Amino acid sequence: MALNLTFRQLKVFESAARYLSYTRAAEELHLSQPGVSMQIKQLEEAVGLPLFEQIGKKMHLTGAGREIYAYSQSIGHLLDEAEVVLEELKGVSSGRLAISVATTASHFATRLLAAFSRRYEGITISLDITNRESLKHQLENNQPDLVIMGQPPEGVETESETFMENPLVMIAPANHPLAKETNIPLMHFEDEHFVVRESGSGTRSAIQRFFDEHGVSFHTGIEMSSNEAIKQAVEAGLGLGIVSIHTLELELETGRLVVLDVEDFPIMRHWHIVQRSGKRLSPAAQTFKRFVLDEAEQFIRLPGQ
Repeated sequence: MALNLTFRQLKVFESAARYLSYTRAAEELHLSQPGVSMQIKQLEEAVGLPLFEQIGKKMHLTGAGREIYAYSQSIGHLLDEAEVVLEELKGVSSGRLAISVATTASHFATRLLAAFSRRYEGITISLDITNRESLKHQLENNQPDLVIMGQPPEGVETESETFMENPLVMIAPANHPLAKETNIPLMHFEDEHFVVRESGSGTRSAIQRFFDEHGVSFHTGIEMSSNEAIKQAVEAGLGLGIVSIHTLELELETGRLVVLDVEDFPIMRHWHIVQRSGKRLSPAAQTFKRFVLDEAEQFIRLPGQ
């Protein structure tokens, strides 16, 4: 018996199976929830078996659902590969590019993408600026062509190259008593409360590791989910902060914040361009990767540079 199903049904099912939610699938695919339900119902009729089951409030895949999910992912990847091969035949004058960027890198990454877009006008770019957890999830599901982030995530097979230093600096309000001091001992901040990123953030992990290695205790006062919120909180006097210097361009130019001169600072990290292991990059993605590796540094603008 031949399976009478469509790629559209498989795509809708793959999204619903990945999220275990019709609602999330509808959001991702820009469909209505009844539209998602209808596609999956038609797929279940074609397969002749239920693909989801509801246990309590949670949705689960059935045995048949797990099998179809594996096939739908494989077919999706094959179609992506076919698209890449066809793009290769067209060259870099056209094509699509899906780029995801860590929130901290958004300041220079948007300028970098704008310059790339001007140079390669025929390439359509979709950009997602998001947090580390979401970037890891996207890489697991082989969604973006390339990701710009700090340390590549553990537990996902990736290939990455560093392309620029990413110094983390300690910031304070412009009128802070230590603003004019030099080489302030790290121990001075033993009892200081810091405004920090949420647990799981790459920046937060690097800071904790740095203080542990120097034998100085690190106290978190307020957790924030974005660098913009941290900067505003520090400016308002809610504590000191430690952020990437690449997020401070505007605040340093306007004198709203200062970088404190602390011994052993900055905490040196790096920016990476990351892809899923084994991913076959389209000509557009290859060109963008080379552009980042060769030219990214010129899109950083800081006072005194």
